[in-house]
Amino acid sequence: MRRIIVLGSTGSIGIQALDVIRANPRRFELVGLAAGSNSELLAQQAEQFHVDHTALGAAAAEQLVRDVEADVVLNAITGSVGLGSTLAALQSGRTLALANKESLIVGGDLVLAAAAPGQIVPVDSEHSAIAQALMAGTHAEVRRLVVTASGGPFRGRTREDLSEVTPAEALAHPTWDMGRMVTTNSATLVNKGLEVIEAHLLFDVPYDDIQVVVHPQSIVHSMVEFLDGSTIAQASPPDMRLPISLGLDWPHRVGGVGRPLDWSTATSWTFEPLDDEAFPAVTLAKTVGRAGGTFPAVYNAANEQAVHAFHEGRLPFLGIVDTIARVVDAHDAPDELTVESLSEVETWARATADRMIAKG
Repeated sequence: MRRIIVLGSTGSIGIQALDVIRANPRRFELVGLAAGSNSELLAQQAEQFHVDHTALGAAAAEQLVRDVEADVVLNAITGSVGLGSTLAALQSGRTLALANKESLIVGGDLVLAAAAPGQIVPVDSEHSAIAQALMAGTHAEVRRLVVTASGGPFRGRTREDLSEVTPAEALAHPTWDMGRMVTTNSATLVNKGLEVIEAHLLFDVPYDDIQVVVHPQSIVHSMVEFLDGSTIAQASPPDMRLPISLGLDWPHRVGGVGRPLDWSTATSWTFEPLDDEAFPAVTLAKTVGRAGGTFPAVYNAANEQAVHAFHEGRLPFLGIVDTIARVVDAHDAPDELTVESLSEVETWARATADRMIAKG
């Protein structure tokens, strides 16, 4: 029986995690819940699962992690505000099922330094797929990681085509049902840029050996290519309950969480190169990742401000990644990477992005 704390319980990942826990009462015990602001749904979840320990807001979630006895902390908080909870889980010795990619990307070396080998289990479908595929060989035998992308709602469009994109169009993702920030990030491919940085940090593979490939069907969630020329792919219908369940009980598989593929029906899977001109976010993310330090935090914070501005009608779609690039170019990294310096850098990046957006 694994005792589970779910942070971000009222969001998409959190709700699906509760589905997995509900369906496996002899395997998981829910001992803590935290949400960002939806106090009504949080109270309903606590009552349904008979959970006494709840928290509202990022600071309270971090304290919950430190105070409540648990085996696994699922961090499904959205945004870099989840960094404190990530560090708290690692410092407390719990297994961290990580859906809050921003905390790893922003925290970088701070998070890696706090983590014991195998303590972080990825929940993003792409990184869960890579972790599963890596079981087929040793780290030394890896030639490259292949991260798949659905291409979002604007796959196949040129940069010129994207100049008049509306917020409603950006939120019409063809495969996944996600929140506004993540769905917009998928449309710009910023999300894939963040995932490339995450893959580098999680699996210690150089950026030159991480490739993004567009796979519209979202069946192959990522692949690992080995030195002998073989490629191991993890394939399943798009359903986040599968990687969530692995995160909660890694490396064991939980029966019945997802439906298998139907091999009796003819189907086609396609793979396409990424159009870096129309979607420069991945190339920019690799540059930022190589720079390291606080640069990924700047990338992430500037993006969050730009996405808000886009949905408020203050910035065109193409302006999102353009703004990130301008803020990154203006950044002077501090001498030391600490939680305090990260906070200061994020504040600077958000203010700088807002100022650039206001100036047009």
